[in-house]
Amino acid sequence: MGCRTLPELKPSQTVRIVQTVQTREGEWQTSVEGKIISVASKPTGSWFAHGKNDRLWLKRLRLQKEDGEFVDLILDHDSVVTILE
Repeated sequence: MGCRTLPELKPSQTVRIVQTVQTREGEWQTSVEGKIISVASKPTGSWFAHGKNDRLWLKRLRLQKEDGEFVDLILDHDSVVTILE
């Protein structure tokens, strides 16, 4: 499990995000496509990370799918981002 570098993400880009969760039974994977509405790095409530202001900062992404549904995602080192346009 290596650390992936995320591409530069900007509002109005169309992307596919594939996220993987490791479980005892194997990998669980999900995928979503949509247009980026917003991208922001925001802190968690985690105090143990020793990051900026003693918080763990995560990249948060809001997408709008083709059917109009909004999806909020938190990107991590297992997220695979593909820019589609």
